[in-house]
Amino acid sequence: MIEVKELSKTYGDKPVVNNVSVNIQKGKITSFIGPNGAGKSTLLSAVSRLIKYDIGNIDIDQQSISQWKNRELSKKMAILKQANNITVRLTVRELVSFGRFPYSQGNLTPEDIDHIDEAIAFMELENLENQYLDELSGGQKQRAHIAMVIAQDTDYILLDEPLNNLDMKHAVQIMKVLRRLVDELGKTVVIVIHDINFASFYSDYIVALKEGEIINQGPVDDIIEESSLKEIYDMDIPIKQLDRCKVCVYFG
Repeated sequence: MIEVKELSKTYGDKPVVNNVSVNIQKGKITSFIGPNGAGKSTLLSAVSRLIKYDIGNIDIDQQSISQWKNRELSKKMAILKQANNITVRLTVRELVSFGRFPYSQGNLTPEDIDHIDEAIAFMELENLENQYLDELSGGQKQRAHIAMVIAQDTDYILLDEPLNNLDMKHAVQIMKVLRRLVDELGKTVVIVIHDINFASFYSDYIVALKEGEIINQGPVDDIIEESSLKEIYDMDIPIKQLDRCKVCVYFG
């Protein structure tokens, strides 16, 4: 479990995350939702130790994040940020291979190669694995980066807006893959996501942030309610039931 306790982060004189506490349960998809500037990506970056926080504490499996050695933490947790600027010219397969670095330190074993092959297959990238990243569309690059994270084979997978640049087909594919990683392999996924319908259909738990604070959190059915969404987004969002899922009709 990931335990975030009374966490705060300020840039200059502006509090971006303010006294946030949340427990992220193992074996579930937890979605961070909320308007732009709510602090979702900052919170995710703090949990992954990409940025330092000012106040509070984060425990990963009952051990303070500050006590984890870098290599051991990278075997426990993988993160994919929004911006992934790589200056070296790489093929898809070479990029995905980087996910095995915490284990192989660059000397790939047969086990590493198996993980790489599985990740490429998971993302249906077999026909692109020898192409260079600069030859791909934005959506294809995004799928390759997610395959790299899958190859890392960590307990926790943190994704910051992974559906960016993806068309509908591949956005659904990504969410189905994440669901499979949780349901079939027991992974724990934490995702920053803007489309509340994807959060509604695929998440187990939702954390709603606004102006740096958590204003609501709980199981999906508790958060995808008209009164809750009004508080989060300052919009009246009708909700329709579709089989077992709730659809937010925010287009009107």
